[in-house]
Amino acid sequence: MIKRIAGIVLVGTLLSSCVTSKVYKELEGKYANLKRENRKMEDDLAALEKESKADKKSLENLTAQYEKTKAERDELQRNYEAAQANYENLKRSYNALEKNSSAAIAANSKKNRELLAQLEDKERTLAEERTRLDKLQRDLDARSQRINELEGLIAAKDAKMQALKNAISKALRNFEGKGLTVEERNGKVYISMENKLLFESGSWAVGAQGRKAVKQLGKVLAQNQDIAVLIEGHTDNVPYTGNAQLSGNWDLSTKRATAIVNILLENGKIDPQNLTAAGRGEYAPVASNDTSEGKSKNRRIEVILTPKLDEITKLLNDI
Repeated sequence: MIKRIAGIVLVGTLLSSCVTSKVYKELEGKYANLKRENRKMEDDLAALEKESKADKKSLENLTAQYEKTKAERDELQRNYEAAQANYENLKRSYNALEKNSSAAIAANSKKNRELLAQLEDKERTLAEERTRLDKLQRDLDARSQRINELEGLIAAKDAKMQALKNAISKALRNFEGKGLTVEERNGKVYISMENKLLFESGSWAVGAQGRKAVKQLGKVLAQNQDIAVLIEGHTDNVPYTGNAQLSGNWDLSTKRATAIVNILLENGKIDPQNLTAAGRGEYAPVASNDTSEGKSKNRRIEVILTPKLDEITKLLNDI
């Protein structure tokens, strides 16, 4: 189209020199018309190209939609075929069940009832066992609490006995190393006083130094009313023949233990019910009686302090 217009322009140029003014104007008018027509055709062409692109895009969208719809159709077809196959299987199963005899159905029903009864029995047994376990758990929790309380009491008793041992050691420190020892063993406090601190040979009368030591001990015991006090008299293995009023070492050891009790009771704050006197004679030695040193250690008074365990005993009985 452009070449055609250019040719016309060229011819117009060549002829402009030899044509009349009228013809020239006609040619110019035709050229202008052709030019306008060319612009219109170019605009139409651009519009057509734009429309072509839109149609192409629409075609691509339609093609994609078609493929998607086709895939969905294929999936629905497969689901339909699977459902159809499942239906056929169920139908065959139903027909097979229908063919079962009423006797077989009754047998199955009876078996089901038996299984149901067994299941109910097991559920009852399980419920009973659960109840029993719950009770055992409550008992265990209660016992654990009592054990904790018991351990607390025992710890408190041990601490008290240690404090008591320290108090007695402090009160009797002037006598330690003079035939007197204080120690704590197995939750008890043991005060051992050799006869050289307390008695003359063969006598059960307490000397001045011994009486002073016992009175010091009594001051501590008066402040601890929940302590049981056992006073044991001990001798060596030499038979006693010093006084016809006594039958022997048993009697002598008992007399000496009683003498200590009487001195303790001079302190009115000591409860007599907490005191016990016992004679052990020669039958609980702490050293060999083959030497004079060993015999001296065996001739002694032992004061054994024991915490009263009423609360602990009650807890033990409850466990």
